[in-house]
Amino acid sequence: MISFLSRLIDLIAPRACSVCGRRLVPGENVMCAACNRHLPRTHFEDDAYENEMAQLFWGRIPIERAGALFFYHAQSEVSRMIYALKYGNHPEFGEQLGQMVAEEYLEKGFFQGIDFILPVPLSPSRQRQRGYNQSMEIARGVSEVTKISILKGAIKRTKFVESQTHKTRLSRAENVEDTFKVLDSSPILNKHILLIDDIVTTGATICACGQALQQSGKIYISALSLGYSKD
Repeated sequence: MISFLSRLIDLIAPRACSVCGRRLVPGENVMCAACNRHLPRTHFEDDAYENEMAQLFWGRIPIERAGALFFYHAQSEVSRMIYALKYGNHPEFGEQLGQMVAEEYLEKGFFQGIDFILPVPLSPSRQRQRGYNQSMEIARGVSEVTKISILKGAIKRTKFVESQTHKTRLSRAENVEDTFKVLDSSPILNKHILLIDDIVTTGATICACGQALQQSGKIYISALSLGYSKD
């Protein structure tokens, strides 16, 4: 039920849909019901083992399952909420969208057997600049729904890398090569780890993170993101 306090807050400080800009009503988060209905969902949860996102990783890292909530296109209306999450100081969007993707994927058994959630880390300088890691905020939402613990302190990003946005597939891979370092492998050996990122395009970041993890020993890896981009 929508609490009186929530209704009062919406009355005093109306919230806007991050996609179309219309006023949100109590019970709506991040986007309005109309934009939610028209969200270009991937439905990768229906085939988490062999969908086109999962195929990105074939021959690069062993992948168990892969999925994303929606197809992402730069400059599209949907991209506005990702931009707000990453650059507009709206970490709550990450948590709310994380809950949304988890609720839709949970009923298809996507999280079965997963031991830990691991958000892709930011470099310390980027996190200080932004104030938060958007992947961690997404992971919080996923964890709230699935009750799977978030793994902290196991891996870090060792260097700052340039934005991947305008790079080619090869340049993206080179940009994140040797970027991650495992700090403590003891909690993850023989475990199934779910890597969380905001957008997956070529899969270079997930691959780099996964390769660092698997250098430590036998680890099972799945990947989940909000957006999947073919651009």
